[in-house]
Amino acid sequence: MGMERMPNSKQRVTIFISFSGEGGVERMVSNLIHEFVRLGHPVDLLLIKARGEHIKRLPQAVNIIKLGSDHSALTLLPLTRYLRKNRPECMLVAKHRAIVIAVLARMLAGVTTRIVGRLGTNLSRALEGKNSLRKWLWHAPMRKLYPKVDLIIPVSEGVLDDVASITGLGRDKLRVIRNPVITSEMYQLAEERIDHPWFVEGEPPIVLGAGRFTRQKDFITLIKAFAKVRQQRNCRLLLLGHGALQEEYQVLATELGVAEDISMPGFANNPYPYMKQATLFVLSSAWEGSPNVLSEALAQGTAVVSTDCPSGPYEVLKGGRVAPLVAVGDVDAMADAILATLENPPSRASLQAAVSEYTAEKSAYHYLEALEPARE
Repeated sequence: MGMERMPNSKQRVTIFISFSGEGGVERMVSNLIHEFVRLGHPVDLLLIKARGEHIKRLPQAVNIIKLGSDHSALTLLPLTRYLRKNRPECMLVAKHRAIVIAVLARMLAGVTTRIVGRLGTNLSRALEGKNSLRKWLWHAPMRKLYPKVDLIIPVSEGVLDDVASITGLGRDKLRVIRNPVITSEMYQLAEERIDHPWFVEGEPPIVLGAGRFTRQKDFITLIKAFAKVRQQRNCRLLLLGHGALQEEYQVLATELGVAEDISMPGFANNPYPYMKQATLFVLSSAWEGSPNVLSEALAQGTAVVSTDCPSGPYEVLKGGRVAPLVAVGDVDAMADAILATLENPPSRASLQAAVSEYTAEKSAYHYLEALEPARE
């Protein structure tokens, strides 16, 4: 698609979201906001929660409106008042609970604001193993209220298929837009110096994992696979992140005899130099929506190995043609893929080409196009 005409170039963009920490959704919306502002769009940012570093990074031009509650349901009336008073043409809403509140607020306000909802998670996989009541509490509002949303934007084809299966919505209501992962700032940040003794010339290859220390990211499988790799090759594993499972990882590493070769330096505000300088990045997740860290590593030209989890890696890695895909939880397959990739890494150019659609500029263009109300 040509990008010579930005839709309605001065259109005000209203965004409704919870900024609840350092998560991928907050980072992606922050990247979009930067791009909207750069393109000359006024932005009203309506916040449920307002926590984390991403708030501090926002451009000064953004009109931040805190809705006075940390709970989605309690923002219904403040959001209704905002819609009734300001009557925005369009509103981008991120995350499921916010989408539900936005639809109800529009009904109460009696306005015609176009609502575009962004979904970033494969919900069916995230709810796997939960009881039927818990699933119903998620699915029922989706089936009832999502048909009233003007457009749902899943971040991958896998998430689109999942939303369609839960809600019954057709393709006319669903449109995949790739995440705004790649920014000029990211490349600048990747040049910063790393204060870690392993990142010096002559040290063994570094395998990198990054994410919250949760069951979803499945670093247990990665640590076990690394231990197998370590039996055959001198290398090290660095895990960026923090969370409840850190002690479990330490115990496992000690049991497997690789504790000296694994470093967990904590959460990194700037993970990009690690991605650029690592020998190999591994995504070991059990599920994702569209894994930003995988796209970021590829953008740096770093070799990757990934699980074929729902959703996203299959699409990013073109079914395994760009880099190896292995089954979720398969320790042996992951170890084999790590060894093979360390031995014979693909070219940086082929890796970077795989994520050419994941730039903030292209993503912002497609979001602005989706937000523009249909003209009679």
